[in-house]
Amino acid sequence: MSLSNGRAYLAIPGPSVMPDAVLQAMHRASPNIYEGELHDLTASLIPDLKKVAMTDQNVAIYIGNGHAAWEAALANVLSRSDTVLVLATGRFCIGWGEMAAGLGMKVETIDYGAQAPIDLALVEQHLAADKEGRIKAVLAVHVDTSTSVKNDIAGLRATMDKVGHPALLMADCIASLGCDRFEMDAWGVDVMVSGCQKGLMTPAGVSFVWYNAKADAARGDCVTTYWDWRPRTDPDIYFQYFDGTAPTHHLFGLRKALDIMFEEGLDAIFARHEVLAHTIWAAFDCWSAKGPMKLNIVDPACRSHAVTSVEIGSPHGDALRYWCEHTCGLTLGIGLGRDPADAYFRIGHMGHVNAHMIMGVLGTIDAGLKALDIPHGSGALEAAAGVIARG
Repeated sequence: MSLSNGRAYLAIPGPSVMPDAVLQAMHRASPNIYEGELHDLTASLIPDLKKVAMTDQNVAIYIGNGHAAWEAALANVLSRSDTVLVLATGRFCIGWGEMAAGLGMKVETIDYGAQAPIDLALVEQHLAADKEGRIKAVLAVHVDTSTSVKNDIAGLRATMDKVGHPALLMADCIASLGCDRFEMDAWGVDVMVSGCQKGLMTPAGVSFVWYNAKADAARGDCVTTYWDWRPRTDPDIYFQYFDGTAPTHHLFGLRKALDIMFEEGLDAIFARHEVLAHTIWAAFDCWSAKGPMKLNIVDPACRSHAVTSVEIGSPHGDALRYWCEHTCGLTLGIGLGRDPADAYFRIGHMGHVNAHMIMGVLGTIDAGLKALDIPHGSGALEAAAGVIARG
């Protein structure tokens, strides 16, 4: 007998749960790609993608995952042998730096480990020492999906301005866009990348690069015809949006997802994610009072509202994930980029998620801790319910 029969719940940090309305919008025959509805729909996405990023600047659409957006961003603004500064707070900014190195760029890395945000004082020292301006871009992740740390991007821009460094500020918002507040223009970000499969609640396969005039003027020698964002941003003919055939059904799904988001309102979305994140943290505060479990990021101000990374000790992470999925139908995220990986797990709480879904996640984890006889404190579900009750 299994208790997992029924609708499963994918509580991983992306791909996220998709609204039924998004799936229904995609469940249709292929459209005419040469004229008509699809062209009008695509044009309608551009201002709304800018609205989500809180920018009046440019946005280009790419058929590919977040790694595609990484390469597109790098290729459009940098040349081979240029130097980039990577501010690593987990696996993903390190990966962005590895991609830069693969393109022939020089990479300098300040690694803050897996449990701390960017230390702006160290950034200030590093940039102040760069008298020759060899660093052309600073790469930072707003929320690192592997560690669940949230970095102060506005503070990073202020630090760069304080020392008068001319480098581009490039931010990865793949895990955070539409979940944690991000304001591209107000925070002084020159290039931002994201994907459709997390806060934007659409199947994986499309990514985006937002960029301002300063970034566009920094054109290097890496860009190819395919990655070039200019035709995609201001196409003369429709196929230039994608340099080929449009990702038709992703566009239908994304249109519906954006409609859902704007009906709720961005401020309400951010508030919902904040309350649900605090609901999860309240449960873990109780569980962590006894036994091996603890949240990866100690300071709540530095935790994402979209993903929570948990350390529970080897092999409890894998054992708990297996029990939750195969006994109850709940899939938790793996300990990505951590060693040993089976000592960690992650919870995705991004996009199309509400209070009863989160309470279901927490109730299943609580049952798993008991079933597997993993030591833990009591009162977790009561504490979580209290957060929801207070709103």
